[in-house]
Amino acid sequence: LRANTELPSPNPTSLDEQKDKAGNAEKAEEEIDIDLNAPETEKAALAIQSKFRRFQKRKTDPSP
Repeated sequence: LRANTELPSPNPTSLDEQKDKAGNAEKAEEEIDIDLNAPETEKAALAIQSKFRRFQKRKTDPSP
C-alpha cells in the first residue's frame, strides 16, 4: 500500500482579493466620538473598573 504524501494545496487567493477584503474591513469600522470629560463617562468608567476589579479578585481568591 502506498501512503498519500501530497498535502492538499491551500486555496490560492490573489493579492488584489486580499486588499479588497482589508479595504472592506476599514470601511465597516465606524468612528465614535466620546467626550471623555463628561460626568456620565467618568461614572461609567468607574463602574466598569469596579466590576473588573471584583472579577479579578474572585478569579484569584475564590471564596463561597
